[in-house]
Amino acid sequence: MSALSAPAPLDPRASAIFLDLDGTLIGFGDSPMAVDVPATLLELLDTLETLCDGALAVVSGRRMATLDELLAPLSLPLAGLHGLERRTADGTVHRLVEEGDALLAEVREHFTAAARRLPGLLVEDKGAALALHYRAAPHRAAEVEALAAELESGLPARLVMQRGHMVIEIRAAGADKGSAIDAFMREQPFRGRRAVFVGDDRTDEHGFAVVNALGGLSVKVGDGETAAHTYLSDPRAVLRWLDEAVARHHAGIPG
Repeated sequence: MSALSAPAPLDPRASAIFLDLDGTLIGFGDSPMAVDVPATLLELLDTLETLCDGALAVVSGRRMATLDELLAPLSLPLAGLHGLERRTADGTVHRLVEEGDALLAEVREHFTAAARRLPGLLVEDKGAALALHYRAAPHRAAEVEALAAELESGLPARLVMQRGHMVIEIRAAGADKGSAIDAFMREQPFRGRRAVFVGDDRTDEHGFAVVNALGGLSVKVGDGETAAHTYLSDPRAVLRWLDEAVARHHAGIPG
């Protein structure tokens, strides 16, 4: 990973900026809502959205409703549930699946039983997706992966298994972060700009592939194999890089 170079300075005026949240802009918590979104981050996102004329979106595995709660009072373009739901810059909401898919009922039973059997595991119900977190019990990784492999082998075509940072997730098929970014890039105000995507996880690799194909800038946060072309070490490095873009703009330094 250290062989990758840091990204060049960001020019918000020419960029369509796509940002993952957890592990990219903020650190992880032991549970999904045990995270800190500082006011300085909200101010930074607000400024960047202004500088890029609204071409900034948060692309996440979280539900859009949860993202709005964490990012309030901002109301940004969003892709939630790995692209299964998306809010455009004009506020239009697209949902590829309805919540409460009956096919997830059996998955819920397996996840709930695992959480009872293995202390430290947490089940998160996202409506169109179910996640089993083991951030509070990292020593359970092998047991969780064994469960993931067992469930994955019998999944119907309408469901997919997604592995992330100390989490496995089963969700409806039909979208990913890459398809969400591609959809944004076909719309105003994103169209015609250079796509930039910053993410930290295996769930972000689809996004990196799309941005690379568009000739954009892909930025991997933290260690791990990746298709991204550049690298930042952690969320603090990401925030410094974004802060520098704002400072360069205010100083009149060309992008």
